[in-house]
Amino acid sequence: MSLNYKPLAELLRPQSLADFIGQEHLLGQDGIFDQFIKNDTLPSFILWGPPGVGKTSLVQLVAKSSGRKLYELSAPSASVKDIKTIVSEARCELESLFIKKSPILFIDEIHRLNKAQQDSFLQAVERGWITLIGATTENPSFEVISALLSRTQIYVLKPLNQDSLLKISNKAIQSLEQDLKREIKLENHQALFRMSGGDARKLLNIIEIIAKSSSNELIIINDSSVYKAVHQKALYYDKKGSDHYDMISAFIKSIRGSDPNASVYWLARMLAAGEDIKFIARRLIIAASEEIGIANPTALVLATNTFEAISVVGLPEARIILSQCTVYLANSVKSNASYMAIIKAQELVKQTGDLEVPLHLRNAPTELMQELEYGKNYQYSHDYEQNFSRQEYMPSELSGTKLYEPSDNVREQKDREHLRKLWHQKYHY
Repeated sequence: MSLNYKPLAELLRPQSLADFIGQEHLLGQDGIFDQFIKNDTLPSFILWGPPGVGKTSLVQLVAKSSGRKLYELSAPSASVKDIKTIVSEARCELESLFIKKSPILFIDEIHRLNKAQQDSFLQAVERGWITLIGATTENPSFEVISALLSRTQIYVLKPLNQDSLLKISNKAIQSLEQDLKREIKLENHQALFRMSGGDARKLLNIIEIIAKSSSNELIIINDSSVYKAVHQKALYYDKKGSDHYDMISAFIKSIRGSDPNASVYWLARMLAAGEDIKFIARRLIIAASEEIGIANPTALVLATNTFEAISVVGLPEARIILSQCTVYLANSVKSNASYMAIIKAQELVKQTGDLEVPLHLRNAPTELMQELEYGKNYQYSHDYEQNFSRQEYMPSELSGTKLYEPSDNVREQKDREHLRKLWHQKYHY
């Protein structure tokens, strides 16, 4: 392969904000980034979104449009020394008036910086020596320290929709037709868009594989050619590790399906691929609540303790702890009752809006509130037999609404019987 070879995804990086496809909620007319450029102001911020939606490109374009110097670091390879060197250089240039605007320090995968690394540029952000921009595929509140979160804005990038993917596909086809001197026809795009999952980089890689592996004068992109290309690509990447999101999906679905063999297999695959063990542990915590929940509350305790344990121990021993938790969750009885309950509750809130809190449930710390009868007729449960009073806790408009439906397992059947004895037919348990 030529040393000058660049992947199609790299060749098609947008050269201006006007060329950027997608993220209209941030980049549209009068969007927040448009305001940054117009007003010549740029706060520190973190871009949170899935792979291939343009985080790196967006940062580079913001730096270019704002006329700021750009330093780029990747969190997995960055050291405290690297960060301090950049901060020191930026401070000196600002103080000597060599530059007029604080330079941008862009840190990709910022969630992978440890606390000491994050602490190393707190003062620089606070003093305005640098404008920090981070990019992450993970929820920043999990791994970014609170002191840094309080000094940055969080902007969420969305997976690319079909319109954006089609624009990118057409742009890629035009570029490849010029390069290969052959015609390319996009016959259909259902599989292409589905396999890319809103990831422009994956989309472009698939198109490039199809085009450059074909010897036909007319290159056809359709469902068949996409599936073939994705299969070839998967085999190639399996040598060093597999796709981040497909792998974790298989892992969680194996746990949900109560298959400890498959669960441990996918765990091993992720570990072999170099997956972040904290990422795996966080998904175990989510699975313990979403897939098992009230059927076995100990699962959440074990998963939470697993996260703490692997954070202290690290690899290679952390694999044993992760395996223990994985097998336990896979073997556990399953229930999504509490998960479904909050989904129903959130949908109910959307439909019914801001219903008033019943007067008897309101707090009455002041005389005025007491005069308005806040808290009047509230029945303090512990004053009644079995520490229970059969009073209404829902807004009057929702009286009798049932959101939690116990699942068919031993523990939740006990819950069902308990609720039936307390409430009789009120909730029809």
